[in-house]
Amino acid sequence: MTIQRQMITQKQAITLDGLFYERTQQSADKIAYTQYNKQERYWQDTTWNEMALLVGQWQKALLDEHFQVGDRIAILMHNSKEWIAVDQAALGIGLVVVPLYLEDRPDNIAYILEDAAVKLLVVQNMSQWGRLREQCTANEILQRVVLVNSQVEQLVDESKQVVAMNDWLPKEAHILPKQHRSNDSKALATIVYTSGTTGKPKGVMLSHENILSTIYLSALGLKIQEKDVFLSFLPMSHTFERSLGYYMTVMVGCQVAFARSIQQLSDDLMIIKPTLLISVPRIYESVYAKIEKGLLKSSFMSRLLFKLTIQIGWNRFLYQQKRSSFCLSCLFWPLLKPLVADKVMQKFGGNLRLAATGGAAIPFPVAKTFIGLGLTLIQGYGLTETSPVATFNHLDNNDPHSIGHPLEGIELKIGEHEELLIKSPGVMMGYWNNHVATAEAIDAEGWFHSGDQARIDEHTGHVYITGRLKDVLVMSNGEKVPPTDIENTIITDPQFEHGLILGEGQAYLGMILVLNSEAWVHIAEHNNVDPFDKKNLQNKAVKNQIVRHLRVLLHDFPAYAKIRKVILTLDPWTVENGILTPTLKVKRPKVLALFKDEIDEIYHS
Repeated sequence: MTIQRQMITQKQAITLDGLFYERTQQSADKIAYTQYNKQERYWQDTTWNEMALLVGQWQKALLDEHFQVGDRIAILMHNSKEWIAVDQAALGIGLVVVPLYLEDRPDNIAYILEDAAVKLLVVQNMSQWGRLREQCTANEILQRVVLVNSQVEQLVDESKQVVAMNDWLPKEAHILPKQHRSNDSKALATIVYTSGTTGKPKGVMLSHENILSTIYLSALGLKIQEKDVFLSFLPMSHTFERSLGYYMTVMVGCQVAFARSIQQLSDDLMIIKPTLLISVPRIYESVYAKIEKGLLKSSFMSRLLFKLTIQIGWNRFLYQQKRSSFCLSCLFWPLLKPLVADKVMQKFGGNLRLAATGGAAIPFPVAKTFIGLGLTLIQGYGLTETSPVATFNHLDNNDPHSIGHPLEGIELKIGEHEELLIKSPGVMMGYWNNHVATAEAIDAEGWFHSGDQARIDEHTGHVYITGRLKDVLVMSNGEKVPPTDIENTIITDPQFEHGLILGEGQAYLGMILVLNSEAWVHIAEHNNVDPFDKKNLQNKAVKNQIVRHLRVLLHDFPAYAKIRKVILTLDPWTVENGILTPTLKVKRPKVLALFKDEIDEIYHS
């Protein structure tokens, strides 16, 4: 059976709930989802037919609330079959779904609930609601809060607004009807609030057609198969995961397993043995950092053998991609693969055939390492505003420096200031309640302004991101410095957790660095200072050592990429303390404000 016959087409689906209905009809008895049952302590399979019954239950409960078509409901839950059931039940009766990040700050979530005029909120448990409850006391629009993992006896002190899922859902099964509403592919399906690095989040409005148009072409291009097993661990509130890890897998009909947590991810990889992974670069960077850290403790011969494997594996990749001639060293691959590469890849479960990365640029050393180990790693590009995929590398034309080629039907061009402009059926309907921002993002000719700078190779057609319009630092000598590549290169080093380049309007570059706590102990001991005294982070010898190390890391960068001064800290940057967005991007203005005095000191002392 060919991949086209396995897949449900956009024309067949029409809407996202139509897509799900078609899949339940075609694959009724096949396994749809696998998740860990905490009470019984085992991995539980759910068929498409069982999912249809669960969606029917949720849909009956939502209908009993007497919402109107177009009303908004929000989901604040872990990835699970229940997340999908809520989403599908809502979409099937014309409601608009607003996904929320579990790790987001309560005040931010409260803002989204009010801005989107959410009428029903589905929350994971009492603990999550407890964090949020105080922020919602003034919200007069929110009518119902459903707690998924809470019992009715836990709600003694709650108002009638708050209910336990098991008490709220109808006891009897309800068959999922084919349609409750008209097949309007252009209707609003979801409002996804972007975790902007500046200001309040904006609600991106995506239609059924927006999302369906990109997932169908992504599935074809990545050659996703019905027999694939996908491990879902990025939050479903992230459009990358929701579109490719959820809707695309429904379209193809492959099995999805939900990871228990990021902390248990390595164990879950060994248990589930997925063939597909989708992740943001940070996950690959973390694994890379652990590998590098392990190499530091290994023998010289082990390090040499590992580096040799990576280089030969990379040479083999270039030959397979027809970008180099066959090299004699590739003859050693059959020996090095079981000896080195397979042992590392076994940590991903041993069956991984494809890993996709997006959401941010993956540092080249990280990509080269995994590709050199034999992993098919594909980098793509897109934004929430483009549903989200706009480009990706093809399996047989993969340049990890690049974001690949546009999907079929997507137009790209380079605009003013080298900005990448996108015209696509996936481009959003606009920003919710924000006509000014919509007009700034989508011009009169329908081109979406990405904010990213890029170049398109006229010979190969590959697209390369070269910088970010708002993030480019202009130094006092007029030199324009895109900080992202520099920062990404530095934080792949296991000594550093996060980093942010400084230098706007200055004569030289500086950097704020969050040190790894274990690495800090070794640095402090090397310089004969007490690691438990934070004042020693200002020690001149310590800072000089770090600056010298940065010079080595940035050896291959242009002359402007020279860090002369550093600000060191051990305090973590997290979503909870407001420095990272829920998609783990650093909020530059927040960091600059937090370290204002230290920045003034290094530039004006």
